[in-house]
Amino acid sequence: MTETAHQVEFQGGFYVPKIPSTIEETGLEQEILLKLLAKTLHTHGTMTASAMAWEIRLPVAVVSTLVKELQRLQLIEAKGLTGADMRGEVRYALGGRGHDYALDAMAQSQYVGPAPVTLEDFVAQIQRQSIGTERLSRNAIIAALSHLVLPESLVDTIGPAVNSARSILLYGEPGNGKTSIAEAIGKAFRDAIYLPYSFIVGGQIINFFDSAVHTPVEAQDRSSSKPIFDQRWQLCTRPLVITGGELTLDMLDLAFDAASRVYEAPVHFKATGGVFVVDDFGRQRTDPQAVLNRWIVPLERGFDQLTLNTGRKFSVPFDQLVIFSTNIEPKNLADAGALRRLYYKIEIPTPTAADYHSIFVDVCERRGIEFNLTIFEKFFTEYYLSKGATPAGHHPRYLIDFVISTCQFRGESPYMNATLLGAAWQNLVPR
Repeated sequence: MTETAHQVEFQGGFYVPKIPSTIEETGLEQEILLKLLAKTLHTHGTMTASAMAWEIRLPVAVVSTLVKELQRLQLIEAKGLTGADMRGEVRYALGGRGHDYALDAMAQSQYVGPAPVTLEDFVAQIQRQSIGTERLSRNAIIAALSHLVLPESLVDTIGPAVNSARSILLYGEPGNGKTSIAEAIGKAFRDAIYLPYSFIVGGQIINFFDSAVHTPVEAQDRSSSKPIFDQRWQLCTRPLVITGGELTLDMLDLAFDAASRVYEAPVHFKATGGVFVVDDFGRQRTDPQAVLNRWIVPLERGFDQLTLNTGRKFSVPFDQLVIFSTNIEPKNLADAGALRRLYYKIEIPTPTAADYHSIFVDVCERRGIEFNLTIFEKFFTEYYLSKGATPAGHHPRYLIDFVISTCQFRGESPYMNATLLGAAWQNLVPR
């Protein structure tokens, strides 16, 4: 582990955020930290320095300096030791003008939690751990897609697109695995990256870490109980964010809560360093042309612009693999200029008869039903070949699940049954 001026070189060649040893090394003004600490005491009541340090994710030494300053300003007061002997920690609570100070700070912003990082540190860290620095091998992509029955040639089309870290459009008939492919790609990345709980711009705190999106990984040195990186950051797997028909243009901008006066990072920005999937593209309430227009600059130049309520604009990295998935022909989505920003357009084909057979066998195996070739061939001939119906990758799963549900209702062990498959077909493709 080698220290530099502002960061620490870590395993895998990444730079980990260095643990600050002074207020100056946090990159934040002392007043911001004093207000955050006062709000923390206002919210949690009497606390020790170590408890405060845990809440705002800064070292005890830094918090102790802040506590002394709050005492000097007569904003907090000591409340005795935590234990009966001299080894206990001193407890602190708001006192004197402290309550007014905390309420004034709460009026400015009700954010309470880990201390933010600066925008500059955030941008620098994202650039160091860009998704473009991780390469997926052909074998890695084959392994990621191994649960799907796809033409082998598709791997050689998808691989370069994924490693380019540019935008991808997956299109084709519904139910043939576009969403599953996008999700599998997102889970194929193995690097862990550092993401902040929040960051600050122009005195405004923006929530970034989202437990619904970001998955922490273990990074503690097991030989020591001490942290090995700045705890205002969380080591996470590369995020995978999937959005569908609910996506609107408003969701691509900062969300400001007027009551708490705290911002929430937009949904696509939370995918920074990872994969952002727009599923069912073209089915959103917002016109697909408008969505692509919003992303012309980010997709082309690699940065996005966000705007605070004050009107201040600031740039952030647009560092993510964006995958659009659609059932609509690309030419019907948007004009040529917008489509040009989608660098890779990959058609996901309808399964052949042989592929459909393989999918059916695989579903039976996964569901614990013995596959019957005779029944399958008769069913395929009657309902696909004779009717001129097009097979779809999701059909076997639906058909077999229907059979299982019916058998269980009857109190029977599930088995392939021609009559039940026919009944399932009527629900799958209603007349």
